[in-house]
Amino acid sequence: MEPSSPEEAELASFRTPATCPQSAAVAAGNHSTENSLSVDFHLQQPSPPFRGGTLDRYFPSESTSPLSQIFVPSLSQISCAENKTFRPSQSLPDMLLKSSFEEFTPDITVDEDDESYRFLCSCPGLYQCSVTGLVFHMEGEGDVVYRIVSWDRRLLAQHHKKPAGPLFDIKCLQQSVCRLHLPHCEIPSTAGCQFLSVAHLNDESIEFIPPHKITETHVIINISGFSAFGNVKDEDSPPEPVRALVLLFYRPPDDPDLESQLNVLMLPNNIVLSDVRRTRKKHVGDELYIPPDCKLLPGQEYTLSTCPKDDSVLVQPTTAEFYCDNYDNCFTSFEVNLEKILKHIKLFLRDTNKHSVWERRVPLPSAGPKKSCRKSALNLPSKKNLLKIRSRFIKGISEPSLKSLVDKLLEKKVLNDSEKELAHEMPNRGDKARFVIDTVRNKSEAARSVMIEFLCEVDPFLCEHLGLIVT
Repeated sequence: MEPSSPEEAELASFRTPATCPQSAAVAAGNHSTENSLSVDFHLQQPSPPFRGGTLDRYFPSESTSPLSQIFVPSLSQISCAENKTFRPSQSLPDMLLKSSFEEFTPDITVDEDDESYRFLCSCPGLYQCSVTGLVFHMEGEGDVVYRIVSWDRRLLAQHHKKPAGPLFDIKCLQQSVCRLHLPHCEIPSTAGCQFLSVAHLNDESIEFIPPHKITETHVIINISGFSAFGNVKDEDSPPEPVRALVLLFYRPPDDPDLESQLNVLMLPNNIVLSDVRRTRKKHVGDELYIPPDCKLLPGQEYTLSTCPKDDSVLVQPTTAEFYCDNYDNCFTSFEVNLEKILKHIKLFLRDTNKHSVWERRVPLPSAGPKKSCRKSALNLPSKKNLLKIRSRFIKGISEPSLKSLVDKLLEKKVLNDSEKELAHEMPNRGDKARFVIDTVRNKSEAARSVMIEFLCEVDPFLCEHLGLIVT
């Protein structure tokens, strides 16, 4: 069929490489919309008090205060085109904007106070970061370095704005990024998107860039300079439902006679989870992270209750409000203190009408997060074990845990590049999990043992449920 418009002609000729000029098939993104862990809140949106500065300043007064995967649509396979350049002024059709991103995993540098990401690009194209959800439209080769920095809420308030996403400090010496896609958490069917813009902060000045386009998941802007970019929203915008996450962090006791603690966080779904986990570890200590595979219905104020409900379980506070601009100060919404060891607890989140909008049965292993799974995993007959747990593994593993498992298996060469790509091409989480476990089952005893060991590391709660860890 002949292209009916210049945009269709551009789309037909547009290809983005994994490596240039020889391009292997690029794996589809492993965060499918079907299996997204994002949830919807109907929000009342007052801003919490400003406590400016870096993330460090939000936690010293709270010894157990809280604070990693952005869930994005599946990515399509794309390949390299020769002798094709792209200009910032070109208008890309919706299909290209939504489905032709090549996913990359950035190089991550972590120190005590900061985490930075680096992307080395060799060819023009659209590239999506698997950690932050950012998409870079590259005109050519470039070395992109970026990190999350704190918002100056007072400066935003002077312009009647509030945060609507993380603030990213982005640098590219080659100036080859012509367009930037920033993840948002708005629901397209609501009016929330019309109040979005992008703040550009540079040398104590600030400007607000109107979106070039807003898709279901991203705000897109044309850029020529760099420094800090982040989504903002009008301060007086009416409350609308947004996609959000419920995160659970469990801290088992060092002594069985001491109480344990389960922290429940309600956060916008465009938060960078690796940053949340890193900051929590710094200020709270070691915890077991429970992936946010849960869904909520719209509401404004929430009450957390538990089962069993007795004097040994204390929820503080019993009611909490969700703040959609929680990007720097990710405090615990609810704290569940357990005076005795429980194997599991059931949590219920209810709206103001007492309707249960979310519930979860949470396993609570008595061992702390530093417990080694090596002995438990390697003492088991791995071939029989993988077959025995196969169906429950396929059903129970979450998308973030599966991605971490595949990455670890690739690093240890249990999976090769083509097998990883085949896993990513699977249409949904269940098919990916089935492919991974069946592929490893047909490998050596050592490979199977490594998979069990890594599974215990990335999802100890699932492994305890599967019987791979004996507490």
